[in-house]
Amino acid sequence: MKWKLLLLAACCVLDGQARKAKSLLSERVGVCTSLSNAPAVKAAGGHHVEQGVAAFMIPEQDEEAFLARLREASSCCLPIISCNGFFPGDLRLTGPDADYERAVRYTEVAMQRCAMTGVVTVVLGSAGARSIPDGFPREEAEAQFIALLKRLGPIARKYGVTIVIEPLRRQECNFINTVEEGCEIARRVKHPNVRVLADLYHMTQEGEGPQSILKAGRKYLRHVHVAENARRTPPGVDGDDFTPYFRALKEIGYRGNISIECGWNDFRKQVGPAIQELQRQLKAVGM
Repeated sequence: MKWKLLLLAACCVLDGQARKAKSLLSERVGVCTSLSNAPAVKAAGGHHVEQGVAAFMIPEQDEEAFLARLREASSCCLPIISCNGFFPGDLRLTGPDADYERAVRYTEVAMQRCAMTGVVTVVLGSAGARSIPDGFPREEAEAQFIALLKRLGPIARKYGVTIVIEPLRRQECNFINTVEEGCEIARRVKHPNVRVLADLYHMTQEGEGPQSILKAGRKYLRHVHVAENARRTPPGVDGDDFTPYFRALKEIGYRGNISIECGWNDFRKQVGPAIQELQRQLKAVGM
């Protein structure tokens, strides 16, 4: 009973934090990083920190273990409103070893814990889980993935969470490499809580331009990740210009958040300039 009361109290606090709406995207810039780095993100003008479902929500561990994580989140100076790292690599989503029942059980717990923590968006990248095994028919893998998402969508909706499919560059995954492909999967799933993420790093790696954002539109695009193209560095290191993509986001009336997901040489020194550069480019296009 005690843990349930603690969860409820934390949920109320976190829910209030997460739902403070910011009108401009430049005010909704967050970072994929640990909670220990949240003070540095906040000091730099960041809006949120993005965690991992498997690592932070620990869906296959017991409630007492998760309660410790929830206490950490409730005392964090920034909200956790999005999570990546959905499925562990050993939980297969495609191929002959696909385990739907484990995936459904895992998602039920994960979505419940995300809701308790204030998370409203969960990123489904999970390259190891979703990659198509060698020799397995692509059409069958697509059918598997769509059938699974049709089961996961209602679970996400029950907890007020949206699952966003993350297209990944070919070097990391052989299935769903572009925003256009992600949108086609979401259209076939036909559930309002299954949508798409645009990761500008993966888009530029695949040679995918802003037109894909325009095609996706506000209906399907619900979250954005960003890093520079050549070395997956923070904004401002190599001087990448993201404004063509930001103009496309503005044109579709994008209302989601944006998270920096990159490699860091020195987080404390780099996070401030990275957030400021991203905000500068967003403000340059009126976002």
